[in-house]
Amino acid sequence: MSPSRDDRPSDPFLPGDRPGGPFLPPGEGRSDPEPDQEAVARKILLDQLTGQARSRSELETRLARKGVPGPVAERLLDRFEEVGLVDDEAFARAWVQSRQSGKGLARRALAQELRRKGVDDETARVALDEVDTDDEVEAARVLVRRKLRTVARLGDEVAARRLSGMLARKGYGPALCYRVVREELETAGLDAPEVHDGP
Repeated sequence: MSPSRDDRPSDPFLPGDRPGGPFLPPGEGRSDPEPDQEAVARKILLDQLTGQARSRSELETRLARKGVPGPVAERLLDRFEEVGLVDDEAFARAWVQSRQSGKGLARRALAQELRRKGVDDETARVALDEVDTDDEVEAARVLVRRKLRTVARLGDEVAARRLSGMLARKGYGPALCYRVVREELETAGLDAPEVHDGP
């Protein structure tokens, strides 16, 4: 005589329950583990977005590395976009503002960074258009003044090359590099030899 339900042991996973019964553990004998994959993917996304915005492309890459199936990732990312947790336009604006003011990067360097982050060119262009030209020039001047303290002792020509190369690596064009370096050297009382775009 089989025990009644009231007499069963506390373990709910009796042999008769396991082949598809209501107490089946996740991933054991299920034909569709998608709800569990979605829960895992949701946690990954929330962890990735904690304290830092990320582009949709970055999140897609992270989910793929964790083995989340493409359809599950796409569905969740769409949902996160709908509620504003994933927003490439806001991400691009924040990235440009932070990197331009904090690192002194010019638009060209910022565009390259956004491309590496997977932000499409049109979205990046909108964010980059918000960078004021005067602010960009002033950022270049600040970079030169800061670096000038350590290169001035190397001689005017070497200092000019180093400063110009530093600005070039930050994404500034040759004409602006030359102008800003020349003006800052003159302001510091140093000669301003011909400046070339390079280290």
